[in-house]
Amino acid sequence: MIKGHGDDAYQYGGPITANFSSNVYGRVDLTGLKQHLCSSIDLIGSYPEPEPYTLEARLARRLQLQPDEVCVTNGATEAIYLTAQTFRGTGSAILQPTFSEYADACRMHGHRVTSLYLLPSQQNRYRLPADVGMLWLCNPNNPTGQVVPKEELTQLVEQNPDVCFVVDQSYECFTQAPLFTAAEAAAYPNVLLLHSLTKRYAVPGLRLGYATGCGPLLRRLRTHRMPWSVNQLAIQAGLYLLDHPQEAPLDVAACLAEARRLRRQLQELRVMDVWETETNFMLVCLHCGKASALKDYLVRRHGILIRDASNFEGLDERFFRIAAQTAEEDDRLVRAIAQWLKE
Repeated sequence: MIKGHGDDAYQYGGPITANFSSNVYGRVDLTGLKQHLCSSIDLIGSYPEPEPYTLEARLARRLQLQPDEVCVTNGATEAIYLTAQTFRGTGSAILQPTFSEYADACRMHGHRVTSLYLLPSQQNRYRLPADVGMLWLCNPNNPTGQVVPKEELTQLVEQNPDVCFVVDQSYECFTQAPLFTAAEAAAYPNVLLLHSLTKRYAVPGLRLGYATGCGPLLRRLRTHRMPWSVNQLAIQAGLYLLDHPQEAPLDVAACLAEARRLRRQLQELRVMDVWETETNFMLVCLHCGKASALKDYLVRRHGILIRDASNFEGLDERFFRIAAQTAEEDDRLVRAIAQWLKE
């Protein structure tokens, strides 16, 4: 695991009053969930289910799947490492730049890792290189916020039946672009979707994610999952959130509108390129200067935290990533960057 993932506020002594570095959307009212977990605290005296059968069955009903087509994990990250372990030694291609844990997990389990910066298109019949046995892509992608069109991804899956597609949809709740549904993906024998309740409900400390796919594919994953990998309170949280979705509504349209407004404001500074995004976060490249210097300035002078993106493969010291927050916080960020440019 590389250092420098988002939300590294723990490295700084001063208070962070506006956090743009994490893609977790923090404007979620978790009062009901917290009360439920407090009332469930005595459950920590008992082992959870060896495998989270109850939560998997509940998710399956919600997603119109069979229970064996859902595998609940200790965060989406466990699903990433489980997948790499299950397909140990495979030739894996990773669409870059993206989350580093795909490559880390693959290398840990002896994969032959290659990087792609463009996907095959209609011009070459959507065919992947012959040595690729597994393709990893984040959709919507971290850090760019871009989405592979559903029609294009469908062609890739169907034209490469011998390739296992690992599609991380952890940010699926923060886009309006069409994506595979869990049921659509499970109809293919070679598609594995990864999902995150952490991102949707802003509960990264609970570590709760899941994988979906066809039954035979998920059974292979379960052979490597450790017993009791998902703790009792995380299971209780998952069950509660599924039963009370109305308590944490998400206005995706409003989030995306604010992200577009922030992007326009940054572009008006005329000192950076801001990637078009289909979600609430975006990738930014400075025309001059280092993202690390901007990050240190924003923390020290303004209590604002951004994500230095220079450690993503394919990016350099000019890149940073931000996730749109409230209009007030976004305006603070733009003013602070403008002040940095003057100094």
